[in-house]
Amino acid sequence: MEGKAQASSNMYAADLSSIKAAQDRISSHAHKTPVLSSETLDSLSGRKLYSKCGAFKFRGACNAVFSLTDDEAARGVITHSSGNHAAALSLAAKLRGIPAHIVIPKNAPKCKVENVVRYGGQVIWSEATMQSREDVAAKVLKDTGAVLIHPYNDGRIIRASVLKETACSGQGTRSLELLEQIPQIDTIIVPISGGGLISGVALAPKSINPSVRVLAAEPKGADDAAQSTKAGTIITLPEAKTIADGLRASLGSFTWPAVRDLVDDIIVVEDREIIEAMRLCYGVLKVAVERSVLLRCYRRVSGIIPVGMAAIMWGL
Repeated sequence: MEGKAQASSNMYAADLSSIKAAQDRISSHAHKTPVLSSETLDSLSGRKLYSKCGAFKFRGACNAVFSLTDDEAARGVITHSSGNHAAALSLAAKLRGIPAHIVIPKNAPKCKVENVVRYGGQVIWSEATMQSREDVAAKVLKDTGAVLIHPYNDGRIIRASVLKETACSGQGTRSLELLEQIPQIDTIIVPISGGGLISGVALAPKSINPSVRVLAAEPKGADDAAQSTKAGTIITLPEAKTIADGLRASLGSFTWPAVRDLVDDIIVVEDREIIEAMRLCYGVLKVAVERSVLLRCYRRVSGIIPVGMAAIMWGL
C-alpha cells in the first residue's frame, strides 16, 4: 500500500530544502540518535521493526535559535512549555550565549523544571491553563522584546520565511537521519500532539519517496488529531486526559496541513496499552522511556501495515 501524495514545497511549514538546511545548521550541536532493533519485537508484530530513539525537541529549538539574526538573538528568546521544549530551548540559548525566558505552568513535572534551571533558563511561573501560559508569555515578551520560539506553531512573532527554518524543519532532520540509517524503510510511525514532530518527519520522506507510509499514534484521551482528520478541520478538545503528558497539546494551524495531507492513518490507543508498552520496551530493548503512546504499536502494526520494514520513532 502506497502512502499519500508527495509533499509540495509551498504548502507546509517546512520543506525538504529547509530540513536539509536545518540538518547542516544543527550538526555540530545535536547528536545522531541510534536505531534499535529486536527479534522479539519483530516476532510480536510480524514485521521487521526499527526504533528510532532519543529526544527530538532540542533539534527544533536549536535550529530556531541558530536561525535568528544577531539582532534578534541579542533580545533573547521566550517560550511557554510544561515539558521538554522548555529545557531544549534553554540549552540551545545557552549554546548561543543568549537569555531564555521560560514560562512554565505550576503543575509542570519537577524533573522538567529542574532541567530548565540546569540549562540556564529563567523560569517564570504561570497558572496551569493554556490561557495563563499565553498571557504571561505575552507580558514577558512585551517587557523584554525577546523572540517567541513556539514548539511547533507560531506565525505571529517569527516571520513566515524564518518559520520554515525553525522548529518544524529541525524536527524533520530526524527522518532524514533515519533514511540515512535505514534507507529501505517502508513505514514510519510517529507520536502526535501539537504536530511539530510528525509534520517535519513526514515532509522529508514524502518528498524523497511518496510511497513511504507515515502513521501517527495518539492517546485516546487526547485524540484531537484523529477527530480533526475525520472532520477535515482542526478539532480542539476542552481537556486532554492521558498519562502521556507530552502528548496533550492540540494541533497547530501551521502543522495541520501536513497532518491532513501527508499522514496516512492515525492509531489511537488506551492509557493501559501505553503502560504495557513501556514495560515491554524496558524488558526487551532495555531502555526507559517517557509515557509515549506509540510504543503500543509494536503489537498493533501486524494489522495496520503491509509486510515490510517499519520504523517507530519515540522520545520527546
